[in-house]
Amino acid sequence: MPRTSFSHVTCWVFDLDNTLYPPQARLFDQIEKRMTAWVMQALDVDPAEADRLRRHYWKRYGTTLAGLMQEHGVDPGPYLTDVHDISLDHLERDTELAARIAALPGRRIVYTNACAPYAERVLAARGLDGTFDAVYGIEHADFRPKPRRDAFEAIFARDGVAADRGAMFEDDPRNLAAPHAMGMRTVHVAPAPHDADHIHHHTDNLAEFLGRVG
Repeated sequence: MPRTSFSHVTCWVFDLDNTLYPPQARLFDQIEKRMTAWVMQALDVDPAEADRLRRHYWKRYGTTLAGLMQEHGVDPGPYLTDVHDISLDHLERDTELAARIAALPGRRIVYTNACAPYAERVLAARGLDGTFDAVYGIEHADFRPKPRRDAFEAIFARDGVAADRGAMFEDDPRNLAAPHAMGMRTVHVAPAPHDADHIHHHTDNLAEFLGRVG
């Protein structure tokens, strides 16, 4: 992969969960359990139905929250606070990744479908606080989730990101489709590659990859 593939990039956009920490940390296992419990209580359904709805809304709307808002008028604030109230004990500081990100030329931001306060906690636990110019959560896109293009457009307009001079790093392949269509360089960060036209690069080692492009 030639370094010139990223020579035009002036803004580096990173997803959070399973992108800036390894999936082996399994933080989302905790989040999914809290989501299911929240759906059970809010909709008065049993665990199996709550789990089904959680998955169904994620597939149809991009996030469970988006489905709950669309179909049940759920207030997003209490939901986001509750489902992200998890332990970060399994996260380890990554000084190499922090150095690689800090060395990238241009602006560096985090954009997640989670909420910004949770993202800040994760970054601190990883030793990545202070390496980014801004952190955006789903609340900054008016609770519109990735993979919706208008969600990306809202965040990029807010930050002043020029998509044709940007790079997007994500673990979820579907969340790279809109950035690709907008002209961004796309990088899939995951243990196994995903074959899709909207993915330019794949890596299972983000720090090593950034060392070759920054």
